[in-house]
Amino acid sequence: MSRGNELKLSTKTRATTLSVALASTLALSACGASNETGNTGGGDSGSDGLSGTLVGAGASSQQAAMQGWAAGYSRVQPDVTVNYDPVGSGGGREQFLAGGTDFAGTDSALKEEELTEAAERCGDTGVFQLPNYISPIAVIYNLEGVDELNLSPATVAGIFDQKITTWNDPAIAADNPDATLPDQAITPVNRSDESGTTENFTEYLAAAAGGAWPHEPSGDWAVPGGEAAQGTSGVVSAVRAGNGSIGYADLSQAGNLGVANIRVGEEFVTPTPEAAAAVVENSESAGDEGEYNFAIELARDTTSSGEYPIVLISYHVGCIEYEDQETADLVKDFMSYVISEDGQQAAADAAGSAPISDGLREQAQSAIDAITAAA
Repeated sequence: MSRGNELKLSTKTRATTLSVALASTLALSACGASNETGNTGGGDSGSDGLSGTLVGAGASSQQAAMQGWAAGYSRVQPDVTVNYDPVGSGGGREQFLAGGTDFAGTDSALKEEELTEAAERCGDTGVFQLPNYISPIAVIYNLEGVDELNLSPATVAGIFDQKITTWNDPAIAADNPDATLPDQAITPVNRSDESGTTENFTEYLAAAAGGAWPHEPSGDWAVPGGEAAQGTSGVVSAVRAGNGSIGYADLSQAGNLGVANIRVGEEFVTPTPEAAAAVVENSESAGDEGEYNFAIELARDTTSSGEYPIVLISYHVGCIEYEDQETADLVKDFMSYVISEDGQQAAADAAGSAPISDGLREQAQSAIDAITAAA
């Protein structure tokens, strides 16, 4: 599908878990599905029985999904290894643009200056940006005695801007009239590293909370003080360790922590893959540079019933033209598996993500089909 069309996303249409430390390289034994297109994955690379190593780095939010993808992929091509280092979106983009990896995982699309760098890395054919992972960002909390928590956008903004500092603040009480809220200090926890999750979260706050969030959206946390932690797992660990703590993380990583319901219009919506998919469905295309730049402009300020707007879309970024045929074949085949129905189900099983729509799959396949090696 050409980028010249303004895309309205459609519902024509997101395993075995490997144990990995976040700070270390996620070394995954993986392989491509067969040559066939279809539900079993595998690309049109023209190669059965691929072998070699594919190197990626980036968003820690994709860690569980990457484990699911790798486990499913390895069942058909055991001679391919996929190494994915969950260093965070910023680090992943930097490594890819510097030529250190074959692809990047990122929770925010490449910015204008990064697209310029990508042209230097990949040549005139440019890059692909595929929205292959869709998941809610949960507002996670640890508050003894409070099993359910409702928060309006302005209340979330006030908490993370450190203007609302106790759990029995009138703003929180107004959102939870039937709850018994303790007179206890709130400890907000944010990411210490440059993070696509942070950028998505602050984009939501800027769009939905109005003047309650006076900061520009950014992958770097703008509010001094509070508690900072490295990576998704670091935020989750910090919230789990402190009664009265609150943070934000990919829903797949929330575990047994409390997860807040967020006001959307006249209702409080629980983050679910279905609610995340609903808001993506009703969002517009944002990619305006490059034929295979499939970035999405999310409707963060939606008031529609059943839509959850704090959504993370994590992209895979790579070159349309690689220097050698082996890398081109590996990237082509692995990405074909990732977007397949089987691949998306593997991610959903491992990470609770929302499967991409058929429309997004067809769009992504057009980019994957274009991947080639330099003559």
